[in-house]
Amino acid sequence: MSPFSSLSRSLVAELSQCIGHRVKLQGFVEAIRDQKRMRFIVLRDPTGKVQLTQSKDNTALTGALDALTPESAVIVIGTVVAAPSVKLGGLEILIESVEICGLADPQLPIAYDSGPEKWMDHRQVSLRYPGQQLVFTVQTTLEAAMRAFWQQNGFCEIHSPKLMGTASESGAEVFAVKYFDTKAFLAQSPQFYKQMAIAGGMERVFEIGPVFRAEPSFTSRHETEFPSIDMEMGWIEDHHELMAFEERWLAHAIGTVVEVHGPQIEALYGVSIAPPSLPFPKVTFSEALAILARLGHVPARHDDLDAEGERLLCEHIAAETDHEFVFITDYPASGRAFYHMRHEDRPDLTKGFDLLWRGLEITTGAQREHRHNRLVAQAQERGMRLDSLSDYLDFFRFGCPPHGGMGVGLGRILMRLLNAASIREVTLLSRTPKRLRP
Repeated sequence: MSPFSSLSRSLVAELSQCIGHRVKLQGFVEAIRDQKRMRFIVLRDPTGKVQLTQSKDNTALTGALDALTPESAVIVIGTVVAAPSVKLGGLEILIESVEICGLADPQLPIAYDSGPEKWMDHRQVSLRYPGQQLVFTVQTTLEAAMRAFWQQNGFCEIHSPKLMGTASESGAEVFAVKYFDTKAFLAQSPQFYKQMAIAGGMERVFEIGPVFRAEPSFTSRHETEFPSIDMEMGWIEDHHELMAFEERWLAHAIGTVVEVHGPQIEALYGVSIAPPSLPFPKVTFSEALAILARLGHVPARHDDLDAEGERLLCEHIAAETDHEFVFITDYPASGRAFYHMRHEDRPDLTKGFDLLWRGLEITTGAQREHRHNRLVAQAQERGMRLDSLSDYLDFFRFGCPPHGGMGVGLGRILMRLLNAASIREVTLLSRTPKRLRP
């Protein structure tokens, strides 16, 4: 029997409990330091780093390790010994045997300081950098906490199709693909299908899945494909009920991340996060414009905020309320989707909202128009073709409860949790107008 199969794996984080014992470690070689009589190797696994020590008196082992290169994948058997002078945990492994499972090319294609764009070219290497795997560990915990909160509150998970016969939002930002003898479109959101589920009596639904936006945007917060978090709630009173739910849901999810990963995030990213206090501040869109005017900023559009306006507004709200979040409500109808419900006394305004976190929009939501005749009228008002909307409009022909929901950017939440400068830093594989590989 191979010596490597006779032992079960130990993790670096467990080694302080294994002093004097023989262990098997599996991981990547981070560094190699040769001296005349000794060789020191730093081994890294998902839980930490440890120093391996090899005496060159062992000629067989020396020969095997002479070919070793940084970032090679190895299995090591050795004895854990206390070594107070060693900075990595005050211990080291005296190597007994090594199996080189995957020898790395001597010349690595990128360095840690190459930056996110270069990282994406060689993701199998950059994922090993400090903090990168923590991104996806945090993401896993975040999504699990979100799902737990949804389930505690009567939600059902759905998986909507990403190939559609018509554009899900507008024709301008949609990818068209050949679909046998016709044309299909990649879903810009699960919006229509969330609403179909509500019309079908499911009452509360959520989905986490990919969406596609054919926007030629080259900012640090945009991607052409990204994971979207979507939810829809039936039998609501108004859009304020949606906002109240979202802030409780977010506070729970962020609180769980803080509880599980807070110290790691602070150590690797220098960010000290805390669950947000409730309720979140709210300002109407018109109030937001007035605040920005006093700050000397006029957004480029009259019916939406620009990135600079969002940043300035959040700085103002934080100074006034000591809060990182703010809801912007009651957006002009001209800047929102045709299916957003209008105010009865102000049909030029929607029952829609955005949520900003430290200057970044992370959510767009609204109460939806559930009355078939009004939906038709609002689509016609925009000059939209009713035949291309026939499936969607049919969802509301046979009765539908008042409802609403929101779409939330998973990557943008991670950006703020980890204080990342670009969404590329918290994305497994980036998709932009200039990137389709690897």
